[in-house]
Amino acid sequence: MTIKGFSRGAAGMRPAYVKALFAGTIFASAFLLFLVQPLIAKQILPWFGGSAAVWSICMVFFQVVLLAGYAYSDWITRRLGVRAQARLHVALLLASLVFLPIVTSARWKPIGTEDPTLWILGLLVGTIGLPYFLLSTTGPLVQSWVARTPWGAQVYRYFSLSNLASLVSLLCYPLLIEPRSTLLHQAWGWSVAYAVFVLLCASTTLYMARNWTTATQAAPASAPAAAPGAKPRGTNYLLWLALPALGSWLLLAITNHITQNVASIPFLWVLPLSVYLLTFVLTFESDRWYRRRVFLPLAAAMLLLCAFGLQHRIGTNIKTALPIYVVGLFALCMFLHGEMARMRPAAAWLTRFYLMLSLGGAIGGVSVGLVAPHVLPAYYELGLGLVLCALVAAALWRRKRIGLAASLALAGCCAWFFVQQVKSDAVGIFRMERNFYGALLTTETRSGAKGAMRKLYHGSIKHGEQYLAPALRREPTTYYGPTSGIGRAIAAAPAGPRRVGLIGLGAGTLAVYGRPGDIYRFYEINPLVFELADREFSFLADSAARIERVLGDARLALERESPQRFDVLAVDAFSGDSIPVHLITAEAMDVYLRHMQPGGVIAFHVSNRYLALAPVVDKIARAKGLHAALVVDQPDKSTSLHETDWVLVSRDPQALVRDPIRGATSVLEPISGQKPWTDDFNNLFSVLK
Repeated sequence: MTIKGFSRGAAGMRPAYVKALFAGTIFASAFLLFLVQPLIAKQILPWFGGSAAVWSICMVFFQVVLLAGYAYSDWITRRLGVRAQARLHVALLLASLVFLPIVTSARWKPIGTEDPTLWILGLLVGTIGLPYFLLSTTGPLVQSWVARTPWGAQVYRYFSLSNLASLVSLLCYPLLIEPRSTLLHQAWGWSVAYAVFVLLCASTTLYMARNWTTATQAAPASAPAAAPGAKPRGTNYLLWLALPALGSWLLLAITNHITQNVASIPFLWVLPLSVYLLTFVLTFESDRWYRRRVFLPLAAAMLLLCAFGLQHRIGTNIKTALPIYVVGLFALCMFLHGEMARMRPAAAWLTRFYLMLSLGGAIGGVSVGLVAPHVLPAYYELGLGLVLCALVAAALWRRKRIGLAASLALAGCCAWFFVQQVKSDAVGIFRMERNFYGALLTTETRSGAKGAMRKLYHGSIKHGEQYLAPALRREPTTYYGPTSGIGRAIAAAPAGPRRVGLIGLGAGTLAVYGRPGDIYRFYEINPLVFELADREFSFLADSAARIERVLGDARLALERESPQRFDVLAVDAFSGDSIPVHLITAEAMDVYLRHMQPGGVIAFHVSNRYLALAPVVDKIARAKGLHAALVVDQPDKSTSLHETDWVLVSRDPQALVRDPIRGATSVLEPISGQKPWTDDFNNLFSVLK
């Protein structure tokens, strides 16, 4: 019996089983593709300082390899017969097993003199290059085979399925996998799952090679713009590129806005990414979800509201900004991805369609992730993206006067709001600069009888402030008052010249405690912070201590340095959402201890609105046989000082009962089931307040 090119007798499989084989292969590939990204990045993070640059370089690698995988799928479906496709693909699948398990070898650990970008890229190629490449090829390649089956008209539903698998993987990692397993176990588990995928994908490939016939392809239902068998025009290619590029652009730009300008809440980035993937699932599942009469007015309204919020307080107040920008992302991505789904081509052009989609996504991601930090002084990419979104709508309705006029009017309104955003920044901000690590800005305000005060912000997080009056310039402010944990630790240090290490510079406030003969050694990864601390603040210049500077990640620097014999070491890098976990693990504690005097104190600044980090430090200290004390400081609200939590750790219990630490400590409340964090096991989700 033959069903449109498939011989049931030859394969011995019912069509339902064949569908399950195709669907299972695509689901497994997309699930593993998304799962390996955080897994491998977390493995190498401590080796390269835990910098955001590590994640960005990894994302560039993943985008480029994904694009290469789509290009491979397009090439072999056009250049090779199905049997040649099968031989090549199965050979590559078997060859990729050599990369297992995906456990990063110690030989890739840097010694500090290498170019980190090239080193990380080489590490990724050598560790997961071929497996990741083959996972990225699976979706478009298997779908090109599905297009020749009796159910080929539903081929684009498999793209919806792959995005659903990505969404499930995204949610599973922080909620189910990371809290319950070490990185080593995760790597082995993923490797076993990948071996199963190889078996599944090879079975699918061989099945198709055995049962392929020259039967006419079953063309999917599509919009008139891409009728069955019609060769795509140049405008089709441009729109296939522009629509996903803007979707990717808006995803990253809105994520940056809500995590940097609205609230530094850990895991908040999961929400926009989930919405983004959901729109792919809905628009490609079938035509029933994207209805123009519903989503065009909604997208237009949200476009204006999002643009308005960039220059109004509703765009930065978490109660209004979060729903505005999450709903806005959903509406705009439904429009962008829905129009893209309506333009899907006949099966003969399926792989080319996916290639352009991938290229567009990569262009949008690179533009916001890599280019914008170097060419824009602040987070202006969202305003630009909203204008471009209206312009691409004008391109879609270029032949309809009303649609064209409405789209151009929207673009004009968004552009006007964008100009107002830039103008308001120029009025309210004294200095604004940006580099790879984010946007830094300084403002000036009046502070009652004490006069003007200059403040330093990184996104929405304050990193220091200083009175401008000469008599008050050396007064400690914000988190570093005399009654704070760090203020007490420095005051309790032995008499005589003191050596103080400080991880995280901010405005340099702690330098005010320096006395003649003291050495204050600052570790800071962002060179722009050093520049602003020197140019806009005078804490470093006014200090009586000798100031030493180390540019780069603190842990990497401390691992390379000879023992510094610190009396006090302040670890102050945990106030935002991007917690450098590698600075708060058992291995990090070992590094710190090597640089301490026998009675020295390590002070961890754990003030955080959303994370309970004090029990994490306490658990590590107990595991190392150290002594820990929590200092909760609640200064008078009329001062410039903030409420703070500092955990003081020392080998010597007497160091924590010296004056003025004595009597200021509080009880450390453990978290039930909390394990000591290590480079191999740590989980921010478990310490959310």
